[in-house]
This record gives sequence, structure tokens and C-alpha cells, in this order.
Amino acid sequence: MKSKATSFDIAHMAGVSQSTVSRALSDSPLVNPITREKIKQIAKDLNYKVDKNASNLRKQQSKTLALLLFEDPTADDSSINPFFISMLASITKATAAAGYDLLVSFQNLNDDWHAVYEDSNKADGLILLGYGSYTDYEYKLSQLEEQETRFLRWGAPDENHPGISIGSDNFQGGKIITEHLLTLGRRNFAFIGEAGDGAPELKARYLGAVKAISNFQLDSNEQAQMIGQVDAISTELDGYQAATTLLHSIDDNVKLDAIFCASDLMAIGAIRAIKEQGYDVPKDIAVVGYDNIQVSGFSNPPLTTVQQNAALAGKLLVDNLLKLIHNEPVDDVLMQPELIIRQSCGNEIKE
Repeated sequence: MKSKATSFDIAHMAGVSQSTVSRALSDSPLVNPITREKIKQIAKDLNYKVDKNASNLRKQQSKTLALLLFEDPTADDSSINPFFISMLASITKATAAAGYDLLVSFQNLNDDWHAVYEDSNKADGLILLGYGSYTDYEYKLSQLEEQETRFLRWGAPDENHPGISIGSDNFQGGKIITEHLLTLGRRNFAFIGEAGDGAPELKARYLGAVKAISNFQLDSNEQAQMIGQVDAISTELDGYQAATTLLHSIDDNVKLDAIFCASDLMAIGAIRAIKEQGYDVPKDIAVVGYDNIQVSGFSNPPLTTVQQNAALAGKLLVDNLLKLIHNEPVDDVLMQPELIIRQSCGNEIKE
């Protein structure tokens, strides 16, 4: 018996993403008319049928938005990254201003949260925060799109990933903070944080740092290099252990003088490890972080970091989700980061 055609079959034949197929079949203005008609013709040829019952159910209005917070390794039992907690106030405020209720739910990556919301009337749309490795839940996002669920995620925009994303320019953030360290005379860098495809935001921060070093060498003819990188997740313990590994593994003939941590929490842990090994921060080794969470200004020394505008991010997530719900054009948003300079990277090194 021939299997039923799916939107993935249509996507393959049309040479587009599955999300584009879903949008085209629902007459979304995000798809240009020529592509839309091509996809509809392929669907007709394959005798593809949209589940009208599920589609009609999703068109009902609950006047509620759902915020799904995913588990994240933390030093306490909260399992929520402090950076995402900082978004809650602006998300709540923007939701209320629009006349909607907000349903906040904590999810594990192995839960069937995609099925719970896609065929129910719990919420008109979803906001996804605090995910771990993108590859762990990519399939679930594809299923949400298959069911025409309205959702946005905080994360790195990528045309190959399902859904609309609101995120910060992590590449630029990594670049500007590394450029600042270079102006202070730092030359031998290490990066603490995942740099693989499963963590696209952290990978972008790493690549931004590498680009800054490469540009510096081309422009100045001086030697600067990335001499180490250790995978780590997001906690103080991860930063502590990664910094300890770096200090024990780097060649004694090369003086490590700057560590760029992919989060503030990891940077705070790294500072403790560096001090325990008998080095001074920032005199011997500069340490910088990312996110500008509240505690970063009270670490010892206070942490130089990159700020992502959490208040604006929360508002953009709500405003754009409401546009999706009302079938208005929506596109990915890439926010610009801001360098926050404190004492952890020190002053210019005098030769």
C-alpha cells in the first residue's frame, strides 16, 4: 500500500524547506506567489490533504500565549538560565498590554510538549526559551510547523531551521569583545563554550572571536592566536572545570592571557579556577563573559561582558508572535549586542 504523502515529500520535490511548504499551503504572505503556486501544484499532484479538523481547531482563539521554558543545567534546582528569567518581565508586560493571558510552562526536552500544544486550544501561539542543543528538538519544531502551530523561538536565525527566530547577533558580539581585548594588548586567547552545530549561538560567538583575531593579524601584522577551546555548557562549574583543563593543557612556552567564556556564569567559574592556580585576574589572564546577567557586575573582579537586550527581546517575541497569529508578515530579527566594559579584562598592557 502506498504511504500517504507528507509535507516533507512536497518540500523535497519543490526544493524548499518543510516550513515553506506549511506556509504556502496556508496562504502565508511570507511565501512569494510563484513558489506558493508551485508548492500547491505539487501537493495536488501527490493528492496531499491538510488535516482540516486540526487546522480549524488551531484557528480558534484562546486569547492566551504560552511561554515554554526548557530545562537548562544550573547550579541550583531551578534549571532555568538566569538570562531567560530576565526576559520574563517584558514578555509578561507585552502580553498583558495586548490583552492576552500568559501561560508559563516548564518543559523537559524529552517531553511531548510539541504534541500537547499542536492539537489543543491551550494557547494561540508559543514562545520557546532556554533550549539546549538545537539538534535535540529540531524534529519537534518541524512537527509544530507541520501542524501550522504559531510559534517563535529565542535563538540564532537560520534559514535551515524551522520557525521564526528572534535573536542577538552572536557573531558580532564575539567579535567586538575580542577586539576590545586585542586593543588592551591581549594576544593568546582561549574560548570556553560549545563551538559545534548543536549550539549555533555559542558557535557564532566563537567564530566572531576567531574573525576578530584574523582581522587584527591582517591589519597590524602582529601575532595573535586562538590557542585553546574547551566545550562547556552554561554553569559556573562548567567554567571552573574548563578553565582548569585549559591551564593544565596549554604549552608552558605560550602565555595564555585572555579567556573568552560563552556565558557570564562560565566566566565566573573560570575566574575562580584561575585564581586557585595562582594567577591574577586580570593582570595575568583577562576573563570576559556573555549575557550581562545581574551578578556579572558583582563578581570579583566585575565582569566585562556582552549585553543582549532582554527587555527588547521579550517585547519583540510577543509582538511578532501576535503578527503570526493574525497572519501578518513576520521575519527573523537579529538584535545588535552591546559591549559592557568592567575590570575583568584590565587596562592596556604596557610593554
